[in-house]
Amino acid sequence: MAFGRTALGSSSGSGGRATGAGGQRPLSDINVTPLVDVMLVLLVIFIITAPLLASSIRLDLPQTDAGKPNEEPRFVSLVVDAKGVVYLNDVPMDDAQLAARLKQAALENRDTEVQLRADTIVPYGKVVQLMGIANQAGLSRIGFVTEAPAR
Repeated sequence: MAFGRTALGSSSGSGGRATGAGGQRPLSDINVTPLVDVMLVLLVIFIITAPLLASSIRLDLPQTDAGKPNEEPRFVSLVVDAKGVVYLNDVPMDDAQLAARLKQAALENRDTEVQLRADTIVPYGKVVQLMGIANQAGLSRIGFVTEAPAR
């Protein structure tokens, strides 16, 4: 019996375990077919949805300066400290001065917001009085500034 050839391959080293039974090398190329399939599907989706994103009705809209979207909202800061002293934009004042300054702010811009900050020990009546002064001056937008509790 000769031991030179077997049914599966030769023993000469060219058909060993690393190359397989028929002497073929392992496949080391990347299969790009699935990648191309996915890219084509995405391309079709973008082609279909792109016209839907833009409005198909063409309009020549009129131009105006009436509503400027880039205007910053105006506000004044009204503060009442623990002693009951009233500050408008960090300037201390009495009720008559406050009413005059708030009327002036309302004449400049009716949408001016009053940001009211009051110490926790300020009586509720004082806060309501200040809200009334602001309302009589023509400023109806009043926001209460608070702090989140410490955890």
